[in-house]
Amino acid sequence: MSLMRYITPALDQMFMDSLEWVDRTYILKHQSDDPKTLRAMYYPNLKMYSVHGDTSRRRAPLNAALAFLTRFGRRAAISLAVYMLSYLPVVGRLVLPAASFYTFNQAVGPIPATIIFGSSLVLHKKYLVIFLSSYFSSRSLMRELLEPYFSRVHFTKEQKRLWFRDREGLLFGFGVGFYLFLKIPLLGVLIYGIAEASTAYLITKITDPPPSPAYNERFAETQVRWTNKHEFLRLPLGNLDANNTETRSPKQTSISSQTPPGKKFS
Repeated sequence: MSLMRYITPALDQMFMDSLEWVDRTYILKHQSDDPKTLRAMYYPNLKMYSVHGDTSRRRAPLNAALAFLTRFGRRAAISLAVYMLSYLPVVGRLVLPAASFYTFNQAVGPIPATIIFGSSLVLHKKYLVIFLSSYFSSRSLMRELLEPYFSRVHFTKEQKRLWFRDREGLLFGFGVGFYLFLKIPLLGVLIYGIAEASTAYLITKITDPPPSPAYNERFAETQVRWTNKHEFLRLPLGNLDANNTETRSPKQTSISSQTPPGKKFS
């Protein structure tokens, strides 16, 4: 299914249609509120962005598909190499724990990574492989689900890396559930569509509403850090829109003095 987005625009259109529905639902839900306290819309401006962001970087569908296959082939080769090294005598039993420590030290810090490393020393290799496979697969899934957003809002490679790292815990929790359902035969195809549609809603919680393309020069730079992370994660599930009606935080940087009004909350 991930490869299909490079062949047909159906998944991209599903993301945008879902984003439009999220905006409409938000307006209906808060129609009795003061309009000045509501956030700006996502869909109207985002639909004006080029699907390929910077058109000078545009790649033909075949080249994009080949890049996708190359990327996943490289990951598969690294995973296979690590797994084969785990069968080496003496040091083999330390390969997977070391790989897990290296991975999670970058993602969650040294203390959780050390706990995972210690646990992996006593767990059977099969369970450690399942755990690492689920982690990397869910991370790859999230990158594919977010492609409709990143294909429009252009981030540099470093900005994109920091964007994912600042939201890694939430993205893992969001993606691993869908990853497990995707493994169900036949049903998995339908779940992928639901995951793509759900990602449109997720975007409205972890990013700011995009400005008009004419004023987007510094927008990607302002989105690297999720400035409202802790406040959002403390919200009850039934009130996830609470931060959407807050006034702009003094810590947040204005995108442009000409940017249309709208509340920021990421």
